[in-house]
Amino acid sequence: MKRRKRWLYGIFAGIVLLVSCPVTVHAAKEQSEQDEDVTLAPYFLVEGADPSLEQFPLKGTEVTANVNGTIAEIHVTQKYANEGEQPINAKYVFPASTRVVVHGMTMTVGNQRVRAQIKEKEEAKEVYEEAKSEGKNTALLEQQRSNVFTMDVANLMPGDEIIIELTYTELIEPEEGVYQFVFPTVVGPRYSGQVTEQEAADDSWVASPYLDEETPTESTYDITVNLSMGVPITDLACSSHKINIDQEQDGRAKVTLDDKSTFAGDRDFILEYRLTGESMNSGVMLYEGENANFFQLTVQPPERYQPEDIPPREYIFALDVSGSMDGYALDTAKKLINDLVSNLKETDHFNVILFSDTVWTLAPNSLDATKTNIDSALQLIEDQKGGGGTELLSALLTAVHIPKDEDTARTVVIITDGYISDEKEIFDHIRENLGDASYFAFGIGSSVNRYLTEGIAATGMGEDFVVTEESEAKEAAERFRTYIEAPLLTNVEVAYDGFETYDTEPSSIPTLYAERPIVLYGKWRGESSGTIRITGKRGGEDYVEEIPVSRESISQENEAIQYLWARKRVEMLTDYSSRSGSQVKKEVTSIGLKYNMVTPYTSFVAVMEEVRNPEGDSKDVDQPQTKPFGVSGLAIGGYMVGAEPDGTLLILLFVPVLIFKYIRKRRIALHGGDYER
Repeated sequence: MKRRKRWLYGIFAGIVLLVSCPVTVHAAKEQSEQDEDVTLAPYFLVEGADPSLEQFPLKGTEVTANVNGTIAEIHVTQKYANEGEQPINAKYVFPASTRVVVHGMTMTVGNQRVRAQIKEKEEAKEVYEEAKSEGKNTALLEQQRSNVFTMDVANLMPGDEIIIELTYTELIEPEEGVYQFVFPTVVGPRYSGQVTEQEAADDSWVASPYLDEETPTESTYDITVNLSMGVPITDLACSSHKINIDQEQDGRAKVTLDDKSTFAGDRDFILEYRLTGESMNSGVMLYEGENANFFQLTVQPPERYQPEDIPPREYIFALDVSGSMDGYALDTAKKLINDLVSNLKETDHFNVILFSDTVWTLAPNSLDATKTNIDSALQLIEDQKGGGGTELLSALLTAVHIPKDEDTARTVVIITDGYISDEKEIFDHIRENLGDASYFAFGIGSSVNRYLTEGIAATGMGEDFVVTEESEAKEAAERFRTYIEAPLLTNVEVAYDGFETYDTEPSSIPTLYAERPIVLYGKWRGESSGTIRITGKRGGEDYVEEIPVSRESISQENEAIQYLWARKRVEMLTDYSSRSGSQVKKEVTSIGLKYNMVTPYTSFVAVMEEVRNPEGDSKDVDQPQTKPFGVSGLAIGGYMVGAEPDGTLLILLFVPVLIFKYIRKRRIALHGGDYER
């Protein structure tokens, strides 16, 4: 630790020396373009010196969600306007839930409206670029992650207004009787260790700009949710925004924002409610399509049990102390881990891993959960300040190398805001080491990367939790302890007797911890008859549930099931599967084209035939995002654009990059078993 302090003091002294030297430089963006070794990262954007170039073309976003039972149909309208003096091309990064299917898009310019076509990703890009070069209005929607999309619009002429409409479908699953509709509004800044010359094509969106903290937000954001449940709705509340509730009937409600003058697009919109009267039962829904038939099977979990003998457990807590966690998020995480660690049993063992650019461990081997050891861990955690990047994979590699007692069940608990770009590497690592541990994720913050936290739970046979406020930490810790000590159902299997099914997703069901239903999708053929049989173990005893299949289960109102099946199929192929290569790409592309949906390999493209900009002199503008509520400015790296900083400012902006490179050289020797303390 002393050596680490010495080199940190040395770097600090160097910063002071550099800052004291007056240096004159060009704009930071121009300098960064000449530096081939700049880390790929987001950056602040402030208003530039060219007033003729409109830097805020996205004027507003309107969201309308119609929730009928457990299925939500969501309509998103994005309004772009060029109020500058030059034609522009705009690029915008925006989020969605990890479970949505985007299966519709239209573009409107003036009185003309055109429906977008789904095409293979490369072909859609070519169509867009050709229309752009010809001076036509065109729009391109691409998926970057299952919960991150980019929109490109070209040839916005001065005074133009372009409206893009998107259609989503999503399944809403209750947990412990609580339904939660979450609509993400902003993509948090993602940490990436790549340098620009190594930048992968599908990671270029990571370098998208964010507004300077003192720059006012120019866009508006409005959300309306219409609930139609068929049974009375109770405990309707929104923890993220102030809302108005119009509930004329017990089973119907309309939710709108209370104050539309306050910007709503800097945090996840989170709406929760309960249903009374008839509870949701296990059952099957069928849909007969033109080319295939689909089913959705919902299995309500059995009652929770409390096993008398709980085996000894080892908990490894991996805490994110990176720059994006600084302040509110890290304070919340500290309270959470305090509650988690303080309530360990005497028979438990534990360890703590802190990660940012580097990785530190509390001890080379996990410790007994004594008061002395717990107090030492809590003091170490309390002393942390956020700073640096987010090397989660290094933290997980460290956890693997901590010696393990074969008679102890190991659980790795990851606490992070999830602002990284290498999610698939994390999933691959967890999948490869699944026999040694189960993995749980706590997402901390107002705009958590749920793709990461849900993916950790899906591949790690665990659960994920999201904590948006410090006051929720204690409750989340208690829920975790209840889940881990009392799984509801293990060794779950589903059999189909007299009902011919195929292409079922997911193909296997993990241990059921949370009180949320099991939902399976698949295709069926032949007669709509027979029985679906669910078996498993509940507290060491056999569990059996049988669900009948009948003609009455078929309804054309169940059309959304085909999109939900397609989404689940793509998710298992691309996000959490160990398969890769051309065969996966071919299958995912086929699904996207067949079901008219955006995937990693299919995109929507819309083109107006009228040539609006024959001169082809449009300027490219990256639409800046609002920084997520509660996220520190330390999460934003790289450079500012549109400004002429002096040498002092430029040095301060690039010092984190220099420190990052120095730290990488000193990273712990994982395979040698040495841990930096």
